[in-house]
Amino acid sequence: MVNPFDDTYFMKKAIQEAELAYEKGEIPIGAVIVIDNRIIARAHNLTETLNDVTAHAEMQAITAAANFLGGKYLINCTLYVTIEPCQMCAGALYWSQISNIVYGARDLNRGCINMKTKLHPKTQIKGGLLEEETANLLKRFFIERRNLN
Repeated sequence: MVNPFDDTYFMKKAIQEAELAYEKGEIPIGAVIVIDNRIIARAHNLTETLNDVTAHAEMQAITAAANFLGGKYLINCTLYVTIEPCQMCAGALYWSQISNIVYGARDLNRGCINMKTKLHPKTQIKGGLLEEETANLLKRFFIERRNLN
């Protein structure tokens, strides 16, 4: 029997969060955190809404998941996020000891890979899932922003 709850399923849930951010005028990045095929946190960027540079989707999701679990460590959890985490978010993910990170599009300028940010030694990272869809949402957002100015 095929498991409907695969990486693609959960990335599509993260994309739905990114679309909510888009509708609010936030940079469209979304995230969900999953344990045992169950979403325990959903989040999207809120940096404009909260006037807080740390209110990235990943940071919001980490806080929500920790609250749900009743502890600060996200062992056996997977983060699905529409873009490669930045250095700040990767640092928080390091401290959370999250087991897996699955991202959509690369961020060649600010992403944790090119910035050589260390993840927890037990964290596995995998990228490129629904990359075109996640990258196009970001591109569309920035094209519209440039056309407004």
